Amino acid sequence: MAGMLYLCATPIGNLEDMTFRAVRILKEADVIAAEDTRSSRKLLQHYDIRTPMTSYHEFNKIEKGRKLVERMQGGETVALITDAGTPGISDPGEELVRMCVEAGIAVSAVPGPAACVTGLVVSGQPSRRFCFEAFLPQEKRERTRILEELAQETRTIVLYEAPHRLVRTLGSLYETLGSRRISICRELTKKFETVERTTLDEVLRYYETHEPRGEYVLVLEGKPASQQEEERRAKWEGMAVAEHMAYYERQGMERREAMRQVAKDRGVSRRDIYQALLADTEEE
Repeated sequence: MAGMLYLCATPIGNLEDMTFRAVRILKEADVIAAEDTRSSRKLLQHYDIRTPMTSYHEFNKIEKGRKLVERMQGGETVALITDAGTPGISDPGEELVRMCVEAGIAVSAVPGPAACVTGLVVSGQPSRRFCFEAFLPQEKRERTRILEELAQETRTIVLYEAPHRLVRTLGSLYETLGSRRISICRELTKKFETVERTTLDEVLRYYETHEPRGEYVLVLEGKPASQQEEERRAKWEGMAVAEHMAYYERQGMERREAMRQVAKDRGVSRRDIYQALLADTEEE
């Protein structure tokens, strides 16, 4: 019988966040595929896990992935761990999962810490609906495209950033999205964990005199409903009432229904729309 792949979440800072099941799976696996074997060795020693390790990272994910799949096809169990957090989220584990799925190999997650969720739940931002963007692209054109998409995103936005790129990223967000509310989560679960709940313009002023240190999770307010409403009304107010009516009638709305929708779009009464249409008719 074929073996299987376990995706084992590991602590993002505090070693006590390791689960009992993750420790057991790592001990029972035939091999542990680790993104950074040197970093992971400290974790394994802490829990007296002596399973052999092999490196699996961004630069060998295709070649090493094939070898791991062959081992699983031969009946071995592979446990995949990342530097910190859940494998497959913003790391090459995604590729190994895809290869296993294509090869018909069973994949199981051993859930645990994930920096994106940890940051979200302590941020104070709405958490029912959110999107995760990980690290913004470094290539200018792709970065601009993503930022423009985020400017229209209504859900809470979760990003990762390294200290040496933090100020640039905050500046790009401010230029494209304006001064939104943001929670700056730093060194989560570690000794010097901090969560600053502020705005983009305020935090940029802060980092003019403070050097960023540690790993960051940025939790950013989605596009505010008030801004959405203002933009929506501005769009319709720039259109003649008759043209606005025609827009809905072309979609199959009856005239009375279209009039009701136009009034709602413009924040006025249906009588106001009727009077405007009547005035247009008299002018003709």
